[in-house]
Amino acid sequence: MRALPAQDDAGRRLLHTREVVCKGYVRTDGLYDIEGRMVDLSAEGTWMIFHELAPGEAIHDLRLVLTIDAELTIHRAQAFMETTATPYCGGAAAAYGQLVGLRIGPGFRQAAKERVGDVAGCTHLTELLGPMGTTAMQTLFSQRREARRRDDTMPEQPMPRPSVVGTCHAYRMESPATAVIWPPEKRQV
Repeated sequence: MRALPAQDDAGRRLLHTREVVCKGYVRTDGLYDIEGRMVDLSAEGTWMIFHELAPGEAIHDLRLVLTIDAELTIHRAQAFMETTATPYCGGAAAAYGQLVGLRIGPGFRQAAKERVGDVAGCTHLTELLGPMGTTAMQTLFSQRREARRRDDTMPEQPMPRPSVVGTCHAYRMESPATAVIWPPEKRQV
């Protein structure tokens, strides 16, 4: 990834890096694994009350894997806490099994927070659920694009409203992008 330019000419010294990477996989059983990983790195090293870190060592190295179906319903949730700030953090990992049965979509983050938020779970793993939710959607979009590429026909009338319509500037109702993916003449009323 290319570094963005600094906002001004002030000298800077890196102190902390947070890396969040989310990946979507299709499984041979027809389900999907959405994997989120968050790593906090101390550039210069730091004292963490429970242990001291050398420069470049991780404060957190956390991973969450959600197994979902094509309707975005969670079938399995597993948390892995490889490196944590305290020796007590790992006790939160089991809480993420409570996400099973939730559907990723409107209201997902709030429903997830009710199950694993605050002291029930880990703040950082719970934060991962936002980007993991959008990664899940992008993963399914990718699968659908691949299927459309194999079957390059435009669906017959009428077409239901695509889920992305109304979610951002590019896909606002009156945008040219929306007209391409959901032509006005093929819209289901």
